[in-house]
Amino acid sequence: MRSLDSVVEPAPRADRSGGPEGSRRPRQRALRPWLRARGGWQRALRRPRGALRLVAVLALAGFVLSGCGVLGRSGRQELVVYSSRTQSLVHPLLEQFARETGIDIKVRYASTAELVNTLLEEGERSAADVLYLADAGGWGPLRQAGLLAELPQDVLEKVDPRFRSPDGQWVGVSGRSKVIVYNKNKIDPGRDLPDSVMDLTDPKWKGRIGWAPTHGEWQILVTAIRLTKGEDAARQWLEGMKANDPKEYPNLISIVRAVADGEVDIGVVNHYYVPRLMEELGPDFAARNYFLKNGDPGAVIDVTGAAILKSTKNREAAERFVRFLLSEEAQRYFTQETKEYPMIAGIPLPAGLPPMEELDPPAIDQSDLGQLQQTVELLRETGVLP
Repeated sequence: MRSLDSVVEPAPRADRSGGPEGSRRPRQRALRPWLRARGGWQRALRRPRGALRLVAVLALAGFVLSGCGVLGRSGRQELVVYSSRTQSLVHPLLEQFARETGIDIKVRYASTAELVNTLLEEGERSAADVLYLADAGGWGPLRQAGLLAELPQDVLEKVDPRFRSPDGQWVGVSGRSKVIVYNKNKIDPGRDLPDSVMDLTDPKWKGRIGWAPTHGEWQILVTAIRLTKGEDAARQWLEGMKANDPKEYPNLISIVRAVADGEVDIGVVNHYYVPRLMEELGPDFAARNYFLKNGDPGAVIDVTGAAILKSTKNREAAERFVRFLLSEEAQRYFTQETKEYPMIAGIPLPAGLPPMEELDPPAIDQSDLGQLQQTVELLRETGVLP
């Protein structure tokens, strides 16, 4: 981890006496990776920013967040975090934890697959104390390898049993629901949209759908279909979708943009893109969310999560970090800044986002959503992937 070659000093503690900082909201609102320069989208990136040095640092593979004070006589306490979450999304929280606790955090950023493979190779020799994943795809192999420690019961009990490990080895931190995204100027949701994602094979949608079959988050949709409807139904669905000539995009945000721009009429994405972009670009942004019901696979919820490595020598600091992610302050950050669902009760949601209690996702064990290899094989069998 000594290869992490940049240090980010935490900003001075915000003035909480009033004004924008008085709400205790994290200050790094400027860092929004889901906005990419593309035509009119550049307008959202032209506002003055005070974080250019920070953005340059975040472009590196990893960095160290330094705590404010020295703990004990032997120097600063140190915590190593492996994270597959987008750097700029979680940096404000990590910086805040370092500032408030005095604990230095070394972060290694990579994809979930890369981090899991690294941990399997490193085994008990790993320098990592905490693993913070953007999806549930990595938990299965790590549990089977015996690399994860059991979390304290009071930490687990903060989170709905649906969104934590049944054996107590990882816990959900924030959630996102799949939705049908549609163009409000072209689609009447009550009249035009189907009751199930399975009905997107209807010929009336020919040439009107965007999909991202190479993207892991989109592949979760196919996994949910496999788990709830069976392999044969998933295969038939993929073949029916292919017959409808969907337009392919590299990721989910590209689908949302394409819907808003009128390139396609609908797609299946994560719920948080629309509220984020409406906040940035205003109510004229043309994409809207449609939440499916009745346990439909198109309503699947998947969660980010955190675990402690069994090999950690910093158990106390690691537990402190996981507790911080589930604190009211951090959970408010996820709802207000990233527009994700909180994992603890009592956190207000952004305007227009339906409460978790009103969602009707399929009954799927989060760990089963990690069966992406079987999904990729099916995508190849049907010719969706080469």
